[in-house]
Amino acid sequence: MNKLLVLDVVGLTPRLLEHTPNLRAIAGEGWQASLGTVLPAVTCSVQSTFLTGAMPRDHGIVGNGWYFRDLGEVFLWRQHNRLVQGEKVWDTARRAQPGYTVANVCWWYAMGADTDWTVTPRPIYHADGRKSPDCYTRPPALHDELTGALGDFPLFQYWGPTASIRSSEWIVQATRKLMPAADLTLAYVPHLDYDLQRFGPHSPQAVTAARDVDRVLGPLLTDARNQGVTVVALSEYGIGPASRPVHVNRMLRQAGLLDVYTQAGMEYLDPWASRAFAVADHQVAHVYVRDPADLEAVRERCEALPGVDLVLDKEAQREFGLDHERCGELVLVADLGAWFTYYYWLHDERAPDFARGVEIHRKPGYDPAELFLDPADPRVKLRAGANLAKKKLGLRYAMNVVPLDGQWVRGTHGRLPDDPADGPVLLCSDPSASRDQLAATDVRDLMLELAGIGTPARN
Repeated sequence: MNKLLVLDVVGLTPRLLEHTPNLRAIAGEGWQASLGTVLPAVTCSVQSTFLTGAMPRDHGIVGNGWYFRDLGEVFLWRQHNRLVQGEKVWDTARRAQPGYTVANVCWWYAMGADTDWTVTPRPIYHADGRKSPDCYTRPPALHDELTGALGDFPLFQYWGPTASIRSSEWIVQATRKLMPAADLTLAYVPHLDYDLQRFGPHSPQAVTAARDVDRVLGPLLTDARNQGVTVVALSEYGIGPASRPVHVNRMLRQAGLLDVYTQAGMEYLDPWASRAFAVADHQVAHVYVRDPADLEAVRERCEALPGVDLVLDKEAQREFGLDHERCGELVLVADLGAWFTYYYWLHDERAPDFARGVEIHRKPGYDPAELFLDPADPRVKLRAGANLAKKKLGLRYAMNVVPLDGQWVRGTHGRLPDDPADGPVLLCSDPSASRDQLAATDVRDLMLELAGIGTPARN
């Protein structure tokens, strides 16, 4: 068998490779290919396709979250691997090669997976409401081994207004420690996601981010070369310019289709009572319609909403490999430059308190505004500092610093790429497997081929 390192450098595109000499060197040793993606082109869906070789219709990950009809709740960023339907690449490998070992460093749906080593972000949720940075590991002893050597997992640099290169540095160092023992090492490197969404993919900050992530990856790539490990570096999607937030839930509410309930003056989405509502996920939104009699009216309103490019019913979803029971009755795809907000309130004073914080598990949709300290608030840094002081004193606090306005977002993704130069890319250090292009569904078989296992039939 050949040892294999698979780096998910999220947001990497052929255009950005110009600024990443260490990554370009992988293709110099081997090859570079255009990589297809899936709809929606978002982390959870694409990673699940890479690892199963299946489309969302088969593995069931129709976005970073969806409406769980059996629970009556919207959940994003769940973590349990059982949500991914179908056989994973390591299960396929183990049928051909018993004892095949796998390390997963921060690829999604890590918890509950039967990998040999697992590292994934997992905060400590204290009884008094505080949230502290930490990670979940298997085996359990790996936690103290990694945090003792690298410090606590930098959760607040992994996502939110203070997201930075520090989280990618920690992940890369953890990967360097695990790779020597594993046959397959998976590592998710998130840094390009941050400033490309904050400032746009063609900004000076995007160039700096590309150079920074390439610098951080340098020692890991040197380790791989010295240890004879084949390297695959790939991306899930490219990030395009963003200029237009599209408020689909507000449209549905104004049409009398979306319901809310009120507590302490704050409005909360009521999915049980709503005739229609959307789970916004970057440039894709799942619209759940309770009564089939409302479907045509909802479709017409969505088609008329500025910023909507496609409205996919169940039949049209089949054409994109997205026809799974977890999908909305309609799936919306945004125009170039547009993206969907989750906002459902009509007046900011009625927004729930979690809307101004980094609350990825409480918001009924993705919120890229979490990457910003509210630019419209001149006192926001003072308030953030005061909240940190309360935290250090053990007092209750709310980090209510996130803007309620999507106008600040400059980068987005989710729709299929319009230009290959701004789409995903795959680099491989083994020239024997060279090809010009791959579909996302081909990545699973490529991993098996590079590992020297071949491609056993799926169970």
